[in-house]
Amino acid sequence: MTTTCTDTITTFQQIKDQIESFVQARDWAQHHNPKNLSMSIAIEAAELMEIFQWTPSELAPTITESEEFTHLQEELADVLIYCMQLANRLEIDVASAIRAKMEKNERRFPAVKPQQ
Repeated sequence: MTTTCTDTITTFQQIKDQIESFVQARDWAQHHNPKNLSMSIAIEAAELMEIFQWTPSELAPTITESEEFTHLQEELADVLIYCMQLANRLEIDVASAIRAKMEKNERRFPAVKPQQ
């Protein structure tokens, strides 16, 4: 079943539910404890970094114009999927966690206005 899914119409909860359904259908929940999921996040993040490993930093933005872009999207999706699975396991409301962290970041790193 393929449905249209974009950032502007899909909620975190819909993604979390889809991932949970996938995991349950394969009886994988027994293996998805917080330790294993956090390790999987790190492993997938390393695979994402590997795409840029030997790319000069000034060329990195051009990745979106290359064949590697599909690979990059897949690795980023893997990271996000494992993050959502960890949120499911620990019953974390992702939107609330992000909002709280951004508020903390705003206090820690206030925007600097250019001097005129």
